[in-house]
Amino acid sequence: MATFEHPFALVLLLLPFALFALRKVGVFRRVSFPLTLSDWGGKTFSWNGAVRRFFSIVAGVLCGAGYALLVVALANPLVHRQEKVYTSKGTDILFVLDTSPSMAAQDIAGMTRLEAAKVALHTMVAANKGAAFGLVAMASEAAAVVPPTTDQTVFLRRLDALAPGGLGEGTAIGVGLSAAVYHLIASSAPKKCIVLITDGENNAGAVHPETAARLAARQGITIYTFGIGTRGSVPIAYVDPETGRVRSGYYASEFDHAPLEDIARIAGGQYFGVVHTAALAERLAAISQLESVAQSFYVRSVDEPFGQRFLFAGVVALVAAWVLKRLFLGEIL
Repeated sequence: MATFEHPFALVLLLLPFALFALRKVGVFRRVSFPLTLSDWGGKTFSWNGAVRRFFSIVAGVLCGAGYALLVVALANPLVHRQEKVYTSKGTDILFVLDTSPSMAAQDIAGMTRLEAAKVALHTMVAANKGAAFGLVAMASEAAAVVPPTTDQTVFLRRLDALAPGGLGEGTAIGVGLSAAVYHLIASSAPKKCIVLITDGENNAGAVHPETAARLAARQGITIYTFGIGTRGSVPIAYVDPETGRVRSGYYASEFDHAPLEDIARIAGGQYFGVVHTAALAERLAAISQLESVAQSFYVRSVDEPFGQRFLFAGVVALVAAWVLKRLFLGEIL
């Protein structure tokens, strides 16, 4: 719901109309000074066509719009909204996302595998306001990009910044899962789970994936695994982070999903094979339902002011009008 902090300031919007009406009845008149040149042999002034007339009208409209925007800024419009404030912890969900070059394969609805995963995670995060989300990027190495946090803006910004090939060309699933377990062990959340999204088998790192899965199981952490991508020859293109060059061609997509099934089974989760974004989004939504917990919260009202935005727009409009009148039309203001 929208309202104004100083609604009486809107009365100033009537001021131009009042001045116009007073001029019409003769109360106010334009101030003019006649100037007579008795010996003038130069060219008389003439209005230069439709283009100048058009820009004169535009300048007038900008002046009026600028004045109106400044008045609205003075009234300081507010948007009232309500938001939930959670007073108890929800589920901690930590994503282990494969960023190896093969995730640049373009076989998921015209998107790369990594892009499809990002789209699905955006959908899941938007639908789960009370949960804390974390992110581990994984390739031949693994790095915790975001520890579990309820700040969805930070999480999504870091997620969107991930690019294929940034952590090498291998797939160290065991290392990625171990990093995720490490960040969840100290959490006091009532439920904790790891969601692994990858398109390959473990071929790097010193930790076996099943070892990491058993560690997670001992800590009460559930692991869900997703094998993303289609099989066969698929197009691939990405920017090599080391050289800055575009690497493209075709990728022979083939991997054994049995190890991913074993990881999920050991840690009490499930394995899902994904070949399109809708399936990924639906199954992530199902996981959020399975791992959800009841949370206590209260609702608070928040007022978001928009006065500064109208002020900025008004100043821009008036400056644009001045530029047109002074520099283009040659008027003296």
